Amino acid sequence: MMTFPKDFLWGGATAANQLEGAYNVDGRGLSIDDAIPGGKERMSIVQSPKFDWKINPKYTYPNHKGIDHYHHYKEDIALFAEMGFKAYRFSISWSRIFPQGDEVLPNEKGIAFYNDVIDECLKYGIQPVITLSHYELPLHLAKQYGGWKNKQLIKLFKHYAETVINRFGNKVKYWLTFNEINSAASFPFMSQGMIAKTGANNKKNVFQAWHNQFVASAYAVKAAHNMNPKIQVGNMIIYATTYAYDSNPINQLAAVKFNQDFNYYCADVQVRGKYPSYSESLYRHYGFTGADLDRTQEELSLLKQYHVDFLSFSYYMSGVKEVTGKVDEKASGNMLGGTKNPFLKESEWGWQIDPTGLRIALDELYDRYQVPLFIVENGLGAKDNVNSDGKINDDYRINYLKSHIQAIQGAINDGVPVMGYTPWSCIDLVSASTGEMSKRYGFIYVDMDDEGHGTFARSKKKSFAWYKQVISSNGLNLSTENIDY
Repeated sequence: MMTFPKDFLWGGATAANQLEGAYNVDGRGLSIDDAIPGGKERMSIVQSPKFDWKINPKYTYPNHKGIDHYHHYKEDIALFAEMGFKAYRFSISWSRIFPQGDEVLPNEKGIAFYNDVIDECLKYGIQPVITLSHYELPLHLAKQYGGWKNKQLIKLFKHYAETVINRFGNKVKYWLTFNEINSAASFPFMSQGMIAKTGANNKKNVFQAWHNQFVASAYAVKAAHNMNPKIQVGNMIIYATTYAYDSNPINQLAAVKFNQDFNYYCADVQVRGKYPSYSESLYRHYGFTGADLDRTQEELSLLKQYHVDFLSFSYYMSGVKEVTGKVDEKASGNMLGGTKNPFLKESEWGWQIDPTGLRIALDELYDRYQVPLFIVENGLGAKDNVNSDGKINDDYRINYLKSHIQAIQGAINDGVPVMGYTPWSCIDLVSASTGEMSKRYGFIYVDMDDEGHGTFARSKKKSFAWYKQVISSNGLNLSTENIDY
C-alpha cells in the first residue's frame, strides 16, 4: 500500500452554527439555524407548511449555546494542536460579519473574532480551511428575500465573500463555498433558506436557487484568485456511493439516475464549469425546462471561467436504489435514506457503515473530474459513556475511522490525489440532523446535554490519543492496541 502524501492535511471539521454559540453576542445577527428547533422532530417541524422562521418558546434551540466555542476557541485549538492537526475546517457565520446579510459595512467585531481564530490556528501550524456558507444564511435573507431562489442574494454573497477573502486571504490558503450544496435536493431550508411558505416544494425554485449559488460560488473563486493566485477554492457536496439493489436493469438505471440527480449535478457545474448533458432530462422529470430558469449568458460564462480548484465532500454512508417494490426494509442517512443494504451494519442512528464505499467514492469522483479530492467530513455519531474514572473508551469510533482511513489509503494506491481528511467532528457539538448533543462525533468530549445543561468542560476521549498516533505516523500506525490516554 502507498503511504499518505507528506503534505497530507490531517485534521478535523466543525461548523459555526453547531459549536460557536454566542448567537446574539458582539453584533451577530440571527441565522436560519437559530430558528430551527432542536430534537429529533426538527426536520419535520421545519418542513411543515406552517413553519415561518419564528423562534417558538415551546421548543429548545441548542445552537444558541452550542459548546460556546466563541469563548473557548483558544482552548479548543490548543487541543487540536495537541492531536497534531495540519488543518482545521471551520465556517464563518455570515450573520456575524453582516448581521442582516445585506449591509454595506461589516461588523468589525465579527471580523476580529475570525481573525483571532485564524491566527490561533497559524500559531500552531494548522492550516485554516474555511467554509463560507455552512447552513448559516442570515435569517433576514430567508424571511425578506425568500432565500436563494432570489437572485439578489448573488450580489449579497459576492460582497460577503469578497469582504472576508480580502481580509483573510493573505493568511488562509483553502476555502470552500457552500457546504453540502446538493443537500437541497431533500432539505432546501438548510442550504438554500427556503421553506414551504417560500416555495421549497417547487423543484424549479430549488434548481434556480442552485444556479444562483453556482454563480455566487464563481464570484468567490474570482475574488480569491484575484486576491492571491495561490489560494485554492473548492466546492463541497454530500457523496453517497450508490448501489443498485440487484442486477435487475430497472434498479441499475435507478442508481444511474440517482447519481445524476443527487451526487453529480452540482459538482458537474462547479467543477466542470458547465451544465451537464442530462440537465434537460432532469428538468423535464420535475416538470419544467431549462428555459424556465433565469440564467444569463454572462452568468454561464462566469461559471466556465471560475470553476473550483478541487472537490471536497462529506461521506458517512452509502445508499441502495430499489424501485421494483420488492424490498420494504429502509435505512436512515445523512439528509437521505433508502433501501437497507443487507451486507452492512448500522450506527445507533441507523446510518449504514460502509468504508469500502468511501474508496469507491474517491475512485468514481476522480475518474469523473480529474481534480484533487478532499474528504472534509466523515465520522460516527454515537452516545458516549463517561466512566467513573472520567475516561471515555470510544473504540467504536476508532474502529469506524480506522476502516475509512484504510479505504482512503486504498484509493491513494489506486492513483487518486487525496488532499486531506478532516473527520466530523473534532469536538462534540450540536448535531445538524437532530439538534442533539447526545449524538456525539468528537475526539473531545464536551459536558453539555440535549437540554443545554452542563459545564462546557472539555475532556479527551480514547479516540483523541489514537488519532494523535495516526497523524504523527502520517497514517502508517492505525493500531488500536495499547493506546495510552
